[in-house]
Amino acid sequence: MSAVYITASSSFLPNAPVGNDQMERVLGQLGDKPSRARRTVLRSNGIESRHYAIDPQTLKPTHSNASLTATAVRALGNENFDLQTLECLACGTSISDQLMPNHASMVHGELGLPPLEAVATTGVCLSGLAAVNYAYMSVASGSRNNAVATGSELSSAVLCERNLRTETEVHPEELENKPEMAFDRDFLRWMLSDGSGALLLEPTPRVGRLNLRIDWIDIFSYAGTMETCMYAGSVKGADGRMTGWAQFAPHERETKLLMAVRQDVKLLNEHVMHYTVEKPLISLIPKRGLKAENIDYFLPHYSSKYFRDKVYAHMQRAGLNVPQERWFTNLPYKGNTGAAAIYIILDELIRSGKLRSGQRLLCYVPESGRFATGFMHLTVM
Repeated sequence: MSAVYITASSSFLPNAPVGNDQMERVLGQLGDKPSRARRTVLRSNGIESRHYAIDPQTLKPTHSNASLTATAVRALGNENFDLQTLECLACGTSISDQLMPNHASMVHGELGLPPLEAVATTGVCLSGLAAVNYAYMSVASGSRNNAVATGSELSSAVLCERNLRTETEVHPEELENKPEMAFDRDFLRWMLSDGSGALLLEPTPRVGRLNLRIDWIDIFSYAGTMETCMYAGSVKGADGRMTGWAQFAPHERETKLLMAVRQDVKLLNEHVMHYTVEKPLISLIPKRGLKAENIDYFLPHYSSKYFRDKVYAHMQRAGLNVPQERWFTNLPYKGNTGAAAIYIILDELIRSGKLRSGQRLLCYVPESGRFATGFMHLTVM
């Protein structure tokens, strides 16, 4: 297999940043009273601003998921790459605009490019890294001369008031003692946001500019032993079994809020750090010869400041003690953009001017859908 390089990157965040005090007006208030949980959840997650594909004046959508993604891909054309020569487009997202056709087909349509291979990877946050992995393998195998991978989310479409109804209000004192209890009610509404990113992958580095060699990508799924934790479009039974939306009548889908994003909080709190950090690293460290002193930047995608120290503790337990001063994240001012997050983090670091030739980056992308995680190792060229 040949070497593969990230030779260009881009990211797109729609509209002006939305501050914490503006969120409920933009997404819409549920019921007669403002959320009592919002401030507590925001203190826990540490996010100060994020972006929504919603016009702040009219409160109407400004983008589809496909158009968000296409905007990031078009930006690669400003990096001296002719999009007309693109051979492979791999797109990852949690919830696309439609069930069929797939997300990559719709992005291809938005771009209006000549025939190419269009592949969509589905899931939750890890779908973005899975798209990079597909693009990486396509170029490394020699089957494609170039590829673009994307990650995107249009979370506001499922979090806005028109798609939700008032639920039992969470008691603030309960959230103060156990912040994770907010996940299944208000947490996700005050956490998720919109954005997209794109990476251009080629078999040779571009002269005179920063390139990132992809050394390896490893993805782990634990669905063989773990039940579903985060989901949408289905109902989870007491026995852990899932019943999909097609098994319900239309009125049941509405009353049961089947399309709302749900989280099994108890399952998440008990297992997310073990299955997305400690367990995979225990096998990955000897396999890849990982050493903390050789990692110049650790790029973690975590959903909340609440998890930062927990990620660090479980990394230490696994034997990879990368000091937090070598971590790079933009969660506080760009929010949790799910499948797009690692693209947005990486693009900002690339443009920061901090990177130097020979430095090594370790990217970490977990998801709680049915517990999976991924790591990507890069070298600056």
